[in-house]
Amino acid sequence: MSGTHSDAAISRQVRHLETLLEERGIVAGAALDEALDAFLAGSSPLNGARVVARAWTDPAFKERLLADGTSAVAELGYAAGGVQPQRLRVVENTAHTHNVVVCTLCSCYPVRLLGPSPSWYKSEAYRSRVVREPRAVLAEFGLAVPSGVEITVWDSSAETRYMVLPLRPPSTHSLPEPALTNLITRNALIGTARL
Repeated sequence: MSGTHSDAAISRQVRHLETLLEERGIVAGAALDEALDAFLAGSSPLNGARVVARAWTDPAFKERLLADGTSAVAELGYAAGGVQPQRLRVVENTAHTHNVVVCTLCSCYPVRLLGPSPSWYKSEAYRSRVVREPRAVLAEFGLAVPSGVEITVWDSSAETRYMVLPLRPPSTHSLPEPALTNLITRNALIGTARL
């Protein structure tokens, strides 16, 4: 799944929109590039990994994160930016529940916490199939979810973005927060991988 989809169609649509904005004088090309660069400069999967590592080591923070992700990540300096306010919901994987995130309409995604979205996340195949056959799609990523584990698919939108709080590996309880951060992958934060 992860290597079989091109994002060329999406790239063409984005470029067409940029051209229209420039042609109509709404924004200059250089200004658009600067805005995109500034937006992406502080965006990285490392941010989401830091949030998860804090939740694993600080039970009070974890409780706040699961209750109100938007406020909790702001405590760590990761306030949602952009023109439209976005709510962040963090959903926790457990021994009995596995969560996976998708945006069926486009590719809404918590960029500040996960970095630019991977091309497979934006692909029509992922967006349409993961809601219908999540177990099969996750298997294509190399993740075999046992039959006794319930899979919940969360559909992001322009108003609400989701991030998965992965299940902490049992052998990591003596590790400090910085070492935990290095274990956490973007795919685990989306739910297409386990740690």
